[in-house]
Amino acid sequence: MRIAVAGGTGLVGRLVVEELATAGQEPVVLARSRGVDLVSGAGLDAAMAGVDAVVDVSNVTTTSSKKAISFFGSVSRNLLDAGARAGVRHHIALSIVGIDRVGLGYYQGKLRQEEVVTGGPTPWTVLRATQFHEFAERILDRVPIPLAMVPRMRTQPVAAREAAQHLVHLAAAPAQGMAPELAGPQVEQLVDMVRRLLRARNQHRLLLPVKLPGATGAAMTGDGQLPTGQGPRGEQTFDTWLAHNSSRTTSTAPPAWMSASRAAPSPSSPWMSGAV
Repeated sequence: MRIAVAGGTGLVGRLVVEELATAGQEPVVLARSRGVDLVSGAGLDAAMAGVDAVVDVSNVTTTSSKKAISFFGSVSRNLLDAGARAGVRHHIALSIVGIDRVGLGYYQGKLRQEEVVTGGPTPWTVLRATQFHEFAERILDRVPIPLAMVPRMRTQPVAAREAAQHLVHLAAAPAQGMAPELAGPQVEQLVDMVRRLLRARNQHRLLLPVKLPGATGAAMTGDGQLPTGQGPRGEQTFDTWLAHNSSRTTSTAPPAWMSASRAAPSPSSPWMSGAV
């Protein structure tokens, strides 16, 4: 099968492309670096020629509900329209567990994505997944040293590789609508995950747990981002992921792009997503 991967150069997208190739499928990367603008639709028709299925793992970095809704709405419509012209038989979208229970602006964009996909002309599958193990790492890398501002939340993190494998499995199967939610093997407190990551990196930073106000904060510290029913569960725990990745998480230096003038992000930033 010829399977297009929207956002195929991102964290999950790269893994989906690798897993497709391993499974003997033909991946087609849809990304700006490959001459495709998902927002405007430029280059999509040429890239989608002969494509049988689309896996959408595209992403945008924003805290604004308006920008998130615009991005995910536009990308989904463009993919579905180009897919209809190309004869695509299956559209698979990666979404996030709890977006209908946690009132983050970014999540409003993911809800719009689901609305467009479920109302589109192509048979579809939507997979909601929990946050990935890389979630804690990205929080540390997006706030200035020596401060680590971490939202208080419960999560059941899953390995990004296992999410990619599951998406590839779904792409090769008939469309099934809302797929059972994908989560990791155990529930974690995000603050504890970040604390363990700091130890693995041998970093000494001020850890500042932050609870968001109102219903959003209550949902995040409660069960708002945990799966609600039976579904596939990953095998790799966060601690196992941390052990396997310790060689690249031990640096005490900040990322090259980070400077003292960069403002710390809001705890409601899009790195709260599962589709990082």
